[in-house]
Amino acid sequence: MPTKTEKTKKWPKRLAIALIAIIVVSIVGFYVYVSDYYHAGSTASELTQELKEANVLEETDQAIKVGSPQAETGIVIYPGAKVDPYAYVPLVNELTEYGYYCVIAKMPFNLAFFGIDVADSLMDEAPEVGKWWIAGHSLGGAMAAQFASTHSSELQGVFLLAAYAATDLSFTNLEVDLIYGSNDGVLNRTALEENASNLPEDSRTIVIEGGNHAGFGDYGPQEGDGECVIGVSRQWEDVACFLDEAIAA
Repeated sequence: MPTKTEKTKKWPKRLAIALIAIIVVSIVGFYVYVSDYYHAGSTASELTQELKEANVLEETDQAIKVGSPQAETGIVIYPGAKVDPYAYVPLVNELTEYGYYCVIAKMPFNLAFFGIDVADSLMDEAPEVGKWWIAGHSLGGAMAAQFASTHSSELQGVFLLAAYAATDLSFTNLEVDLIYGSNDGVLNRTALEENASNLPEDSRTIVIEGGNHAGFGDYGPQEGDGECVIGVSRQWEDVACFLDEAIAA
């Protein structure tokens, strides 16, 4: 029969085994979680191929770049959580029609909080662009706001696409515009109101009538979301138009 001392010696070993098991389960659970993401739809995939063949779209390990890097104005876009960055190619294509250079960030694990500062290097890669804006969808918007709070001197403004700023931007001189669809069933309206004080006093809120949460990209329906009754193509056009008006103002 084991003595009391022998039993005591076994506890550290058992604890170590338990901790290792917890770590392994957590790692496996995390990879299962991030592996289940929203893939780009057929429209985005086909358009990506067309733009590549036309030498308008460039792919790197960090980003998808669309338009001319000699453009006067550039926009960095942070995707929503667990959304394929290629899903935003249709929206970006609309923006390039206005002459903007657009860079969609490829986030680690498709989660923007693992790449908050990636915009810094992406902007450095296009030194001829004179003015930069940052936009982010959903979680990407919150992380874009966080980046902007510590890099305000490098930016003209922030576009929160179905997102809110959990970071204080009220002290900056940035133009901050919030854009979301009237049928958005994902955006937390309570958090939106609670964080409104983080925005500059002259910030604007634009509601796209008939638009929804997933309609900023092409990745199919999102759980809990409302219907995009105007159609995603119309939503991309409307968003691009609003962003152009804000930049030109």
